[in-house]
Amino acid sequence: MFAEACSRYVTRNPEILGGEPIITGTRTSVRAIVGLWRLGIMPEEILNHLPHLTLAQVFDALSFYLDHQSEINEYIERNKVPDELVHPSVKAVLGGL
Repeated sequence: MFAEACSRYVTRNPEILGGEPIITGTRTSVRAIVGLWRLGIMPEEILNHLPHLTLAQVFDALSFYLDHQSEINEYIERNKVPDELVHPSVKAVLGGL
């Protein structure tokens, strides 16, 4: 199976996350980056959470998301953890954002 380039830093590989868009050369999904961004974390701060990425990769992932929102939102919904399974300490942190 071959990877399909979607943009400069975003690719799809059927063998990684079932073909979900990821950052090229990593297993980091566009969904993961968008999830942090939706929590109000600035792109520059996302690098603190995903230090193996560059700022250009983060911005490219967000750009890809803005062009493919319905698809990425579907991945987000499909992988959402039910509220009752979220640990209370995580809820406390997220409640402060």
